[in-house]
Amino acid sequence: MGEPGEDIAFMTTETTLFEAVIFDMDGVLVESEHLWEENWVRYSALHGYTWLASDTAVVQGMSVPEWARYLAGQIGSDDPDHIMEDIVANMIASLHSGRVELLPGSYEMVMTAAARVPIAVASSASFRFIEAVLEATGLRPSFGAVVSSEQVPRGKPAPDVYEEAARRIGVDPTRAIAIEDSSNGLRAAAAAGMHVIALPNQTYPPQPDALALCAKIATSAEDVREYLVEHLPPPR
Repeated sequence: MGEPGEDIAFMTTETTLFEAVIFDMDGVLVESEHLWEENWVRYSALHGYTWLASDTAVVQGMSVPEWARYLAGQIGSDDPDHIMEDIVANMIASLHSGRVELLPGSYEMVMTAAARVPIAVASSASFRFIEAVLEATGLRPSFGAVVSSEQVPRGKPAPDVYEEAARRIGVDPTRAIAIEDSSNGLRAAAAAGMHVIALPNQTYPPQPDALALCAKIATSAEDVREYLVEHLPPPR
């Protein structure tokens, strides 16, 4: 595995130009992963369960229905739908109160990609929350497709959400770059056959085995943006 900011050695000497870019959202475009954990902790405490860091590690990358079923099992509830509705509503409230912000350089990173190739979002967040975030940040018009893992059979680390995002923008997954921050996201994109760039989340750092799947480990969104300039066609 290379050092952060360094391309892994399996790249050919001739630069490969890719045909699409698919972005994760939480931890790549906006800082919101800590808010999901905050809500899991809050809801669990209201129902007599102490949510642990180990619980967060289990559910990261899961679709909304998957983590809601997990939380329901931990607190002894038979109503995961209520859990989903409560937590997603709180996340949207956090967005509207200004607690969800674009990460430094993410806007420029997206604009650079969108000027060159079709782009999509493939996220574990709820579809409602993804759309709300993209509208609030002004990014929505740039994306040709937005896919939540709640819309596919399996959440990350299964490749389903990345495969569906590629299908919707009409590209072969092997011709797409995926940008991810978390272990299960990196695993999902790699399982879909994509060229994976890691933009590691500092609060929830990816595991070494997940980083080993990546063509590049970036140090910042600007580092990713520069890589995209080199590996995508010129602006259209």
